Amino acid sequence: MQTTGLTVRKRIATLFFLFTLGFILLGSRVFWVQFVRGAELSEKALQNRMRDVPVESKRGIIYDRNGRELAISVSADSVYAIPAEVCRSGKERETAKKLAQILDMDEDQLYQRLTRVSSFEWIKRQIEPEKSKLIRNMELSGIGLTEESRRYYPKGTLASHVLGISGIDNTGLEGIDYYYNDLVGGTKGRIIIEHDAVNRPIPEATHKFIPPVDGANLILTIDETIQYITERELDRVFKERKAKSAAAIVMDPATGEILALSSRPTYNPNSFSDYPVSNRRNFAINDVYEPGSTMKITTAAMALEEKVVNAESRFFCPGYIKVGVETIGCPDKKPHGSMTFAEAIEKSCNVAFVQIGQKIGMENYYKYLNAFGFGKITGIDLPGEAAGITVPKERAQQIDLATMAMGQSNAVTAIQLITAVSAVANEGKMMKPHMVKQVVDNNGKVIKKIEPQLVKQVISPDVAKELCVMLEGEVTNGTGRQAYLEGYRIAGKTGTAQKVGPDGKYMSNENVVSFIGFAPSNNPHLVAIVVVDAPKGSLIFGGWIAAPAFKEIVKDVFHYWEIPMYNSAEIEETKEKVDKILVPDLVNLPLSEALSLINSRGLKAKINGSGNIVWQQTPKASSKIDRGAQVIIDMSPLEPKKGGEITIPDLQGKSIKEVAKILADLGLHLVPDGYGLAYEQSPVAGKIVSNGSVIKVKFQPVGE
Repeated sequence: MQTTGLTVRKRIATLFFLFTLGFILLGSRVFWVQFVRGAELSEKALQNRMRDVPVESKRGIIYDRNGRELAISVSADSVYAIPAEVCRSGKERETAKKLAQILDMDEDQLYQRLTRVSSFEWIKRQIEPEKSKLIRNMELSGIGLTEESRRYYPKGTLASHVLGISGIDNTGLEGIDYYYNDLVGGTKGRIIIEHDAVNRPIPEATHKFIPPVDGANLILTIDETIQYITERELDRVFKERKAKSAAAIVMDPATGEILALSSRPTYNPNSFSDYPVSNRRNFAINDVYEPGSTMKITTAAMALEEKVVNAESRFFCPGYIKVGVETIGCPDKKPHGSMTFAEAIEKSCNVAFVQIGQKIGMENYYKYLNAFGFGKITGIDLPGEAAGITVPKERAQQIDLATMAMGQSNAVTAIQLITAVSAVANEGKMMKPHMVKQVVDNNGKVIKKIEPQLVKQVISPDVAKELCVMLEGEVTNGTGRQAYLEGYRIAGKTGTAQKVGPDGKYMSNENVVSFIGFAPSNNPHLVAIVVVDAPKGSLIFGGWIAAPAFKEIVKDVFHYWEIPMYNSAEIEETKEKVDKILVPDLVNLPLSEALSLINSRGLKAKINGSGNIVWQQTPKASSKIDRGAQVIIDMSPLEPKKGGEITIPDLQGKSIKEVAKILADLGLHLVPDGYGLAYEQSPVAGKIVSNGSVIKVKFQPVGE
């Protein structure tokens, strides 16, 4: 009996132990499920019954300054999947196969996505309407379509570097779309619906629609017409000269508003993935280059402001100048001889500007370099602006000062340089460049207005006006002649600079050429810059490549703005603004052209002798005289001899001496205009003329 009782007690103890162990294990499991993994399992349960579909907002419209659409949002269907529903249908593989055929996707990868443990999966975003229709008609379980918006650029490549691109998630990636993404992007919405175990919406359960908030609209400072004109001319020079890259900017100097900004090579933002990534680089603000002689504008402004020179200050150029152990020369070390400061600007004399830099001094030069904004960003509302490169002041030597004064050593961006020169055109006031005028909501209410912002009074108004007159002479008589536009007063400066290679040394076979100018010079409506990187061909100079593009831009913009040519009444109105006038070079011009030049500058003419060609003038070219003063021109008769027929040769790129010999050997008479190398002739090459005919050839200096 005792043995039996002991056995029973052992069995009861064992049973109790097993029961206790089971209870502990079960309790542990409950604790594990309820507390350790409770949140995770609750979330999975929620995912199993909740259907949360995102609803994208529409990005705001981007307009030009006149309300023309440059970037809009259009509707497109996107395909999504609810993996739980797809798996519940038991047709995962069949669904993957059908969708893969329509959407041109990999079937295995699609199958993996359809069977993931998640409540929502994007299959393909923003598909074509015909594909959307096919999928909708198939009524695949767990597969749905939702409407999204995508960016569309109705003008194609126009202003592509300004507008930038947007990604598939309705997010700005580059350009204005990126810079103002928080304003333009809007806020996403959501559709939330609770389903039961067989995928039926539960009537009294959670049903919620959170509407999206569409983005605000941008009104740019860009003018679509001016942008088109600028891009047309930039395309022409970029393609004709087979350049590596190029940029052009048109700016209102009084407000800092950018009227046009373009870079080459370009791309179509509607299909940006079809182009090399490098095409999307905005050369106008992202890249730096040594400006060459265009930088002489700011050097001249410094010198005049510090009163170390004036218009009549004289310089002598033997063709080169020694700075320490280094020798700096003008092109081919050709001497310019004795000249005034105004003539030094016209001839773009390196020797004179080295001397001017020495007169300014290191301390003052860096003071103005900083004041003009070099070596720091302008703050334009576009992403990726480069700050430029300046020689650190603490290690700058006299040779650095000399080369900086003539436009080398420092590197700038096109936007920096045009901002600095705009200060000269705007009576010394530098304005901050900007791309956006207003931000408005979908009801037309102005959310934000960008007002013109004065950065600094860099130079005095009197100095700015005086320099404007000198820069006008650069276009009339100097290296910028191909920017001259009949009937308008144009001021500007050419630039040609060697590029620095990967080894840090100047390259002998690549230059960056440019022209920057403004018009009308006495009351500038616009400032424009054209920069061409590594152009190919002959005569690789800013005056030959960039200046003609500038001229065509200004000509068509003025026609678009309906700005009339100058007449005597308008000249009288500006008499108080500019007291002294530079006398144009009239020698060898036909009488009609000479009189047109004299009248356009508000001067009077006295004609001596008979004939049709000017052979002498008083005062001489580039003299500074009062407006309304008299210029005496002496005429010379020139009668062509009769004889046989001759085909005119192509004279471009030849010197006056070479042209004179060629034409003399053919029995033709040369009427030269200017000096340097030939760039234009009349009649044109290939035309047949009689022996003794007059051939008019225009020459332009090669000095930059």
